[in-house]
Amino acid sequence: MALDKDLESWLRLSLVPGVGDQSLRKLLMAFGAPQQILAASHATLAKIVPAAVAAAICDGGAGADRLDAIAGWLENPTNHIVTLADTAYPQALLQTPDPPPLIYVKGRIGLLNHDALAVVGSRSATPQGIANAESFAQALSDAGLTIVSGLALGIDAAAHRGGLAGAASSLAVVGTGLDIVYPARNRDLAHRLAAEGVIISEFPLGTPALAANFPRRNRLISGLARGCLVVEAALQSGSLITARLANEQGKEVFAVPGSIHSPLSKGCHLLIKQGAKLAESAQDILEELNLPAPAAAPPAATASTDPGAQALLDGLGFDPCDIDTLCARCGLKSAAVSSLLTQLEIEGQVAALPGGLYQRRR
Repeated sequence: MALDKDLESWLRLSLVPGVGDQSLRKLLMAFGAPQQILAASHATLAKIVPAAVAAAICDGGAGADRLDAIAGWLENPTNHIVTLADTAYPQALLQTPDPPPLIYVKGRIGLLNHDALAVVGSRSATPQGIANAESFAQALSDAGLTIVSGLALGIDAAAHRGGLAGAASSLAVVGTGLDIVYPARNRDLAHRLAAEGVIISEFPLGTPALAANFPRRNRLISGLARGCLVVEAALQSGSLITARLANEQGKEVFAVPGSIHSPLSKGCHLLIKQGAKLAESAQDILEELNLPAPAAAPPAATASTDPGAQALLDGLGFDPCDIDTLCARCGLKSAAVSSLLTQLEIEGQVAALPGGLYQRRR
């Protein structure tokens, strides 16, 4: 398919080496439209951008091969490119300091302007953290909030699954071109998002997974949403960057508390100390955002446990614990504890953690 002339002008400019978002916004403010920028003289452009960038613009911007590749990608009816001039552009991003001049979109374009909440957290999440992220996300999605996250392993992936299971679906912001799925382990989830939700990127097709791009895309995750929920995060987690950006954008920040012994709770506890709202349930978030709760679901059936298994659960508590400690707490032999733990794992009441630890699942 042939590219629309206006869109071709946007693409030519966005793909010029050295023309970043800030430079392109300055050029648009000075000239009004991409066509006028491409028609300007080198001397005029050099007053706004470096001379080398001005020369590249005068050369016509992106080459025909890159434009042809984009035109081929756009032949898929689920693929779109949305610019600042389009009504489909996310209005929430226009309220942020540095909205991308254009975004690549795959999936349900209408979700770009839907009420949303960001749900982020650790890639190395615990089973309980993954369960929390998925259940929070589904409840919030059923309440009308599209779940925004970054398609990373762990909490992000769980948040997307929960959002897709709810009524308002899910939106992924990725740090690569949309012709690349990263991480590859999330390929099936990415295909679900493209079919039932939406995936967006500010990076051109073919952009690989570069480390610097992932912190940058975090401003879009927070910018698209009314608030940001952090489910699990270590003190050095990239999720804390997203939370900080949300706070700077004037958005609400929420955090799920956890065990005082877990490294993945320390980031959430730090956020709470700094003023984030403690979230024990989706209802806490909905009340803070003045949103109604969805209709209550029927209570889930609970697995029956024999007295020995219940005693083990009582001894386990909700913090990670090893078998030797459980034996001492419950007065049982290690073989009996191991057998009961296996039974409780099958029932979904206990999860095995790295290092020979076990944790009760709420």
